Amino acid sequence: MHLIRLFALCLGLLLTLPAWAARELSWDDLVPAGSGHLYGMPQAQHDGLTSEDQAAGNPMAQSMTNAPTVAALDGQEVKLPGYVVPLSVDPNQRVTEFLLVPYFGACIHVPPPPSNQIVLVQSEIGIALEETYVPYWISGIMRVEQNSSELASAGYRLEALEIEIFSY
Repeated sequence: MHLIRLFALCLGLLLTLPAWAARELSWDDLVPAGSGHLYGMPQAQHDGLTSEDQAAGNPMAQSMTNAPTVAALDGQEVKLPGYVVPLSVDPNQRVTEFLLVPYFGACIHVPPPPSNQIVLVQSEIGIALEETYVPYWISGIMRVEQNSSELASAGYRLEALEIEIFSY
């Protein structure tokens, strides 16, 4: 009898959990421990900015287009906050493919961050084009793979299953 009650309790707890629970990530989680390849927002002045992967004389070029990634994230259900850099807009003016980046303006007004700080997101849900200036939580299945666009190289790809406005 005691075993039946325990089973019923466990079953009840499982049924009350959300059907899809993603692991909440920070941008630090996308960088392998000890690699030292995490960069914050670039300094406002870009004169002389160089790295081993950046073309000399082009301060707007992406530093580290092939930065180290975390292989263990491949196939994981994750939730990551960030800003949207539109790549593809459908006929209804919804952004269905975009780069998710850790700070506003990355890839547009400043040199793009390293590839391990950029996630290519593909989404059937999409985001209204006029609402891409606010931060979002993107939840879905993470893939560790290099992708390049004319704006930047991304070290990860996320198949978005849920998109919500970021709140603190």
